[in-house]
Amino acid sequence: MNLSTFFVKSYGCQMNIYDSEKITSILENKGLKLNKYAEDADLIVFNTCNIRDKAAHKLYSDIGRVNKYKKEQTIAVVGCVAQAENSEMFNKNKSIDIILGPQSYHLLPQMIDDLKKYPKQLNTEFIVNEKFDYLSEQKRKQGVSSYITIQEGCDKFCSFCVVPYTRGPEYSRPLESISKEANVLTNNGAKEIVLLGQNVNAYDSINNGVRVNISDLIEEISKNENVKRIRYTTSHPVNMSDDLINLHATNDKLMPFIHLPVQSGSESILKKMNRKYDPNFYRRTIDRLKKAKPDIEISSDFIVGYPGETDQDFNDTLKLIDDIEFTQSYSFIYSSRPGTKSSTEVDDTPISVKKERLVVLQEKLKKIQYSFNNQFCNKTVKVLIENQSLSNPEYFFGRTPFMQSVYIKSNDLVPGHEKDIDITSCNHKSLYGIC
Repeated sequence: MNLSTFFVKSYGCQMNIYDSEKITSILENKGLKLNKYAEDADLIVFNTCNIRDKAAHKLYSDIGRVNKYKKEQTIAVVGCVAQAENSEMFNKNKSIDIILGPQSYHLLPQMIDDLKKYPKQLNTEFIVNEKFDYLSEQKRKQGVSSYITIQEGCDKFCSFCVVPYTRGPEYSRPLESISKEANVLTNNGAKEIVLLGQNVNAYDSINNGVRVNISDLIEEISKNENVKRIRYTTSHPVNMSDDLINLHATNDKLMPFIHLPVQSGSESILKKMNRKYDPNFYRRTIDRLKKAKPDIEISSDFIVGYPGETDQDFNDTLKLIDDIEFTQSYSFIYSSRPGTKSSTEVDDTPISVKKERLVVLQEKLKKIQYSFNNQFCNKTVKVLIENQSLSNPEYFFGRTPFMQSVYIKSNDLVPGHEKDIDITSCNHKSLYGIC
């Protein structure tokens, strides 16, 4: 089977984007050329997410569109849906040629070659250490803001979440490997390093016989003089240690913004979710962060309509939002995932009620986000310039320390530079400025 071009589509989280960059490097090193359009590629790679039900449906819909191209193409489904559904995917869609779990991407070139002998290829083993050893050697697309996965998997077993089953137990990469990757990225123009993990603040490794955590890792990366900014995501509230919180007060390169999913403001729902904390624990964690870094801002995730959620449970979530005032957030109606504990629970709340609650919650979040952004109007903000608009070269894009998107009208900005930008207007999503 002679393949010369490929196309990669990512679904879901930032970690999938990172993995897709690595997959792209692997295939380019194999001699294949990246194609912008799926219909023109010989190999189509779908890098999937299984957090929500719609993601799997979207995958099969996309495969159906590929089948309409009337061209003989090789289809590889990789990532979390591949891990969860395994060989059953071959039965659901006969056009799938390769099924590959998220811990085995480095095996993709060999699996492509093996298609010459065996028409269907499957590998969903958990071999994360091999994956990182191999992928760390791969070149990848550079950006002013660049991701590094430092930790994968999860040991928390939240009742609604498939990650422990699709990504496996928690595994942390060696500090030295991460530091080397950061050096490669910054030598090629990266100015901001974003550390990724399913439970990124649970990072735990051994370096030269000494146990190190995420605070030690951030301090190590901070020594790189080319690094201007450091972020980390996604964190779990129970892993917000004192040393990590205090680091926000002492490390100027660590941005004053943290994504800390709470999921619900109800004590009973959090207990059902097996989140291992209650609303007051979460509030105290935010208080500790604010005490260490008074200007720090918080982003979060919310699940609306979890099985058994009452009006009072929902009102408790709204109360938490009022107390914390999250400046960015993601919110979804509960999505049952096969194999999780919550999928066996009675869910008798009408979908109409869940949709109404989501609208109320999102409107509240939107007002808070707009109020926060509006504080920056007619002020000057330091922005890290990430890129220039291709469609309208008069505009550049960048982000503030608080992760706000900024669109800037200018003729002379340089990606990678931090610049003081005069903010002229905003909406709940973005700031707009001039330079």
